Amino acid sequence: MSEHKTKRGFKLPHVYIILLFMMLLVVILSWIIPSGAYERVLDEATGREIINPDHFSYVEQTAPITFMNFFEAIYNGFVSGASIMGTLFICSGIIYILEVSGAFGAGIQKILKHMKGKEFSVVVIFYTIFVIFGVLGYGEAAYPFYPLAVTIGLALGYDRVVGTGMAIVGSTVGFTCGMMNMFTTGVAQQLVGLPLFSGMGMRAVGLAVFYVIGFFGLFFYCRKIRRNPEKSIVKDEYLNQKTEDFEENEQAMTLPRILGLLSFVAVIIIQGVGAVGFGWSFPQIAALYVIFGCVLAVIFRIGPSRVCNIFTQGATRVFGAAFAIGLANAVVTLMNQAQILDTLVYGMSGFLNGKSVILTLLIIYIFVTIFNFFVVSGSGKAVIVMPILQPLGRILNINQQVLVLTYQYGDGITNSFWPGSAMVALSMCGLGYGEWLRFAGRFIRP
Repeated sequence: MSEHKTKRGFKLPHVYIILLFMMLLVVILSWIIPSGAYERVLDEATGREIINPDHFSYVEQTAPITFMNFFEAIYNGFVSGASIMGTLFICSGIIYILEVSGAFGAGIQKILKHMKGKEFSVVVIFYTIFVIFGVLGYGEAAYPFYPLAVTIGLALGYDRVVGTGMAIVGSTVGFTCGMMNMFTTGVAQQLVGLPLFSGMGMRAVGLAVFYVIGFFGLFFYCRKIRRNPEKSIVKDEYLNQKTEDFEENEQAMTLPRILGLLSFVAVIIIQGVGAVGFGWSFPQIAALYVIFGCVLAVIFRIGPSRVCNIFTQGATRVFGAAFAIGLANAVVTLMNQAQILDTLVYGMSGFLNGKSVILTLLIIYIFVTIFNFFVVSGSGKAVIVMPILQPLGRILNINQQVLVLTYQYGDGITNSFWPGSAMVALSMCGLGYGEWLRFAGRFIRP
């Protein structure tokens, strides 16, 4: 009689558990790091409250984090993240209407037929599309498209990791370069007094470098698993994967489906123009998709009640990601209650005084990278950090564009690694954090 032994190994806990541990870490730090606060003043250029770097004081922690506060932070995190979460639900629900119509399936089939034997070219096309999303500063607004990227990757005969890589690596490349990213570059440049989106050439060079790194990372992985499927990071799933589904269930490209896809492209273009040209944020993007949903209902002649049912099904698919966004905001809620954010920034500014320019830039980059572990919001970090870096840069004769670029890179690159942001995106793609790190690690290993 043989005994079947299961292989045991370390498995990362669920994203919720990791974010709860991050919240617990903040509670521990609140007993180690003294509370402090900068004076807040209104910045007329941006209309935001920013810190006055000349007025910092340690304060007595009047509201230490209690047992109940820890769990109340979850609710408060949901409230502060409601704008992102609501937009995610609306966009995902509307996109699902187009998916149920068969338009995406028919479109993917057309691509597969015309690109037979050139599957990696399709990977490059969609990788580039997500890079453009990142350049436009989509960030969380691109999340509803992540499952579509995975579907395309699987249809091309690759594994789930390839589709996830197209979406996350592409978005990270575009977002990090900061060419037209209103949420980080735009806010940071306004706070230090630079013209909006100035220094475009320097950022274009960074975009080209990051794009090539992402391209070859995807290329070598795609080639490797095609030659030997056993080397897939999700080997068990990949070996049992049916790649013929899209060919077996052929869907005709009808006029309504063509109109639906053209409308979808128009929405993406309008969203980009609105975000860059008119400063659109989540409320306007959500409104755009509601209008798009109404257009789809007319094109496909779907009754109001059925549209609502389909929308609900699509929205529930991103519940896990939305809940993770709420928990990530709960981490920031606890840090604000403990009043340790300003103390960390004050400690960094004091440490940087007297350091060389190169060493200062390196330390700033490392600090923003670590800070991004706790505070996911790029614009939120900019409001806290940039008013400190601006006078510091002038004292040390550091170009303000270089300071903004250093901040941008510190914020953008780690969005694909730190749990607070990466695990939300991964939940949209159905890929584990450990599996993702095995793939993403190839982009940072020497």
